[in-house]
Amino acid sequence: MSNTQRNNKHEVIEAHPLDNNPLSQGHNGPSERTKDYVRASSAEATLRAYRADLEHFMAWGGSIPASANSVANYLSDYAGALSVATLSRRVAALSKIHSVRKLENPTKSELVRSTMKGIKRTHGTASSQVSPLTKERLIKMVETCGLGRKGIRDSALLLVGFASALRRSELLALNCNDAEFVPEGLILTIERSKTDQEGKGRRLGIPYAKGEYCPVGSLQAYIEHEQIIDGPLFRSLSIDGDGKSRLSGNGIAYIIKRRAKAAGFNPRAFSGHSLRAGLATSAAQAGVETYAIMKQTGHKSETSVRRYIREAELFVSNPISNIL
Repeated sequence: MSNTQRNNKHEVIEAHPLDNNPLSQGHNGPSERTKDYVRASSAEATLRAYRADLEHFMAWGGSIPASANSVANYLSDYAGALSVATLSRRVAALSKIHSVRKLENPTKSELVRSTMKGIKRTHGTASSQVSPLTKERLIKMVETCGLGRKGIRDSALLLVGFASALRRSELLALNCNDAEFVPEGLILTIERSKTDQEGKGRRLGIPYAKGEYCPVGSLQAYIEHEQIIDGPLFRSLSIDGDGKSRLSGNGIAYIIKRRAKAAGFNPRAFSGHSLRAGLATSAAQAGVETYAIMKQTGHKSETSVRRYIREAELFVSNPISNIL
């Protein structure tokens, strides 16, 4: 890699795509304050992904601005080695930096579009889906929790995670003051989510359950046992921890997999998304209307919810039921 490429790589990686824009001089370009707002328009996780994607392209030998030929060749070199989803994200990152810097966008060219289309046809596979933690599976996993500190926490996490259908990041971000217990059950305040980057927030309700496995009662028991009065709601209870640190995303996945294994399920079939998928699937199996499912899950698109409904309908009116 040449010194020019190294310098170009450093500029691209260390800053937001808007930074180092040659048009950012005087009144003809965006001010520092404007650039701050542009940075805020993208979630930090998105910016980190952009930097990583651009770093990979630069390490391959690419440069900014990039030509259509270089982008197409880059995609061809990694086709099969990287997933179609990863390559699509790399194209999006390259498109973003060229668009923001007002450079000719090579990703819009017919060459790059055709290359990507060919890669999808050749290497594309159906996206893998984790198994949903349906009501029956959930109960079996909760039954393994017991009455120890971790068991009480895990039970509350599983039941509230299922009933709220929150994304893993939303579940992790909950603080004690986001949970309000009312006569009808529990109200959770979600301050920000993946589809609410402006931070408008939303409130969702979880009613008391009729049966033994009640998310509201389970959360109350956990809060009282750990004497939580402020700070993070779901916490790490590691041996060397202080019991006050927020549980990590990997921590949620680990708990789900550990409880799945204890219940006799294949832990590799489940992830942090299984709770959210489980509520949507179980609700569809119970005949709940799509709009009501979307109200709880916070989905903006019916298309996203339809795949859970299709999963739920696999055994509904199945012709085999009338044959065997």
